[in-house]
Amino acid sequence: MSATQAQGSPATNTGQAFGTSGYRNYVIISLMLLYTLNFIDRILIGVVAQPIIEEFKLQDWQFGLLSGFGFALMYTVMGIPIARLAEKWNRVRIIAASVVLWSLMTALCGIAGSFIALLVFRIGVGIGEAGLTPAANSIISDYFPPRSRARAIAIYTMGITLGGVLANAFGGPITEMFSWREAFLALGIPGVFFGLIFLWTVKEPPRGYADPPTTEKPVKMGMADTIKELSAKPTFWINMFAAAFVAFVGYGVSNFQVAFFQRAHEMSISEVALQIAVPLGLAASFGAFITGYLTEKMSGRYPNVVAWLPGVMLIVCVPLYWIGFTTESVPFAVGVLIVGAILHYGYLGAQYTICQGVASPQSRATAVALFLFVVNLIGYGCGPLAIGILSDILMNADLAASQFAGELTPQLCKGKPDDLIAALGADKAQACMTASAEGLRWSMIYIVTIFALSGAMYVYACKTLQKDLVAKMN
Repeated sequence: MSATQAQGSPATNTGQAFGTSGYRNYVIISLMLLYTLNFIDRILIGVVAQPIIEEFKLQDWQFGLLSGFGFALMYTVMGIPIARLAEKWNRVRIIAASVVLWSLMTALCGIAGSFIALLVFRIGVGIGEAGLTPAANSIISDYFPPRSRARAIAIYTMGITLGGVLANAFGGPITEMFSWREAFLALGIPGVFFGLIFLWTVKEPPRGYADPPTTEKPVKMGMADTIKELSAKPTFWINMFAAAFVAFVGYGVSNFQVAFFQRAHEMSISEVALQIAVPLGLAASFGAFITGYLTEKMSGRYPNVVAWLPGVMLIVCVPLYWIGFTTESVPFAVGVLIVGAILHYGYLGAQYTICQGVASPQSRATAVALFLFVVNLIGYGCGPLAIGILSDILMNADLAASQFAGELTPQLCKGKPDDLIAALGADKAQACMTASAEGLRWSMIYIVTIFALSGAMYVYACKTLQKDLVAKMN
């Protein structure tokens, strides 16, 4: 099928799904695959964190800047203007161009010769990735009627966790066999071809097609009009900040998780990726899907289930993460973290379902972009940086309490283990590595507590959800 705009003036607000069942499945799976590529390229830097930190001798806060804020700044800044284009222009073409751009930038990360060059290419990845989700959410709402959107969006958001699985499954072994540079090249280049396939095979749907006939007909709305519409809907803002706090924790932990297990449990990057990160990614994907499925099944009886179910799950996952990061048993850690990941990632579909559910058809892409602006600026921009800063502070405190207080600093303790032993001696090198591991461990434990706040906010959103929805999900 062509990716051009549908010809003529097809009926809108029909309340029916657009296209055949098989074609809709193809579209949602295609979008999920692109979102998977999105997160492969986004998360890969966390998989290869320790080799990059060691090669460039970075402090944890510098890696937090590189993996988080450096990416998130342009991702958030560009999201809203691209979303405004998606309200008017062909969304399929916007998505395809975005995929090609971020894939090329990811590949270029593999040839970066310095911290600054790597930061610049990461900014390029952020610009490209800004074009996917607002346009994708807008397309999904036109292919699927309100009763089917929770499951469709849950399928789409599985790309987040599947991307993490594949980034670890391929990035870890490739890095161990070759280097972190080959991992960026191998996982970045294929995205160019997937973007072109999407362009050639997916059709642009009529705007508002799947909304009920009673839904207000689309009119042109500017940014100010969209913000004015959303300002009267507290559910949008509660959802946005709850999701931002979840992302703050989630992105921070995921960017340092592989490095933590390498430091604390002396595992190789391939062992961590395959034995820990991949199972956790699969569990997270299952959590996103099953929560969307349960939401659709239960919404008839419990209209607010889309908010309270992920809220309760987020609260319950906190002690599981505490246990997973403090136990010295790797198998036990994996077991409790798997359950924690299932509960944690159940919010993914809910955040988008609520976001687009309270926005009118003509403002959905912009609403999602505004939502992502805040979520990613707070979550992706600040989460890894906060964990990195806190990790360095706690590491410094650990060194100050050691027998080598006054001799060792975080700067002296950066580098490959063999290089540290050669430069400092075995005892001082061990003190450095212990402090590095413990600083990161407790940084992650403290930060993960914020999940409880997010969960409480989702439960609170039930008070205004039904009043603010444009079309009831049941």
